[in-house]
Amino acid sequence: MKKLNYYFLSVFFFISICYPQSADYINAIGKFENASSFYINSAGVIFVTDISSDEIIQIDTLGNFINSLGGYGWKESTFDDPVDVYADALKVFVVDKNNHRIQQFDKNLNFSFQIKTRENENEIERFGYPLSAVMSNQGDIFILDSENSRIEKFDIFGNFILNFGGYDYGNYALKKPGQLAVSMNNNIFVIDGNEVFIFDQYGNGIGKISGESDFKSIRIIFNKLILTTEHKIYSSDLLTGQVKITEVVINGLEEISNLVSALQFKDKLYILTKSKILIFSISN
Repeated sequence: MKKLNYYFLSVFFFISICYPQSADYINAIGKFENASSFYINSAGVIFVTDISSDEIIQIDTLGNFINSLGGYGWKESTFDDPVDVYADALKVFVVDKNNHRIQQFDKNLNFSFQIKTRENENEIERFGYPLSAVMSNQGDIFILDSENSRIEKFDIFGNFILNFGGYDYGNYALKKPGQLAVSMNNNIFVIDGNEVFIFDQYGNGIGKISGESDFKSIRIIFNKLILTTEHKIYSSDLLTGQVKITEVVINGLEEISNLVSALQFKDKLYILTKSKILIFSISN
């Protein structure tokens, strides 16, 4: 394990802007009240959470409405502050922050089950006010627990496995974590202020990325990692085996206001603002 940790630590870098990517504006889609997060599944379906309407909204990449679900509440398929969403080809996970739970739906937004452990007797299983959730390609579900500043790992059926990143994790102890992402090789990336901590699927800290400003969002679609700050967007191609971050230069718009998140799907960059999604073509 020591050799593995040393290898990863040797390939993670500070953010670089030496060779920036370029993104050219195409158009805008969607109309939201106060969007909080979004995700695109492998079929190209976009899921957006809105914390003003307490909804999840489903559209295609042309902006055509497909479905929506939610409204304020605590019963299944309702939400109280849906702050994050993750989707694969078959499943959708919505982080229902103030209800202290993760709700899972099928691809058509039919309710499947929920993970909620805040009232459990076993303290190590509890999470409260979750901020983010992702699922690895092995079916493990990772939940960002803001109440205890740690990550909880569950199996595909919602059974607790372990937690990591807590106060006793030394250099890998999370202080103000914000959002999770999972890579194709099942490493967990979590933003924590102006740093990104990287853990393997077993909870071992294996590397860090440092930036000048606090990160707001992190997304990994296939092997494309996109990091977002208040005013800037950075990208990395994880297929190279290294995490080398470069800035994305935005062309065609004077300014992007209310920047929430961003992700790359195929050759396009999608930028979520509070009211809409901006689409750009990517070039090196």
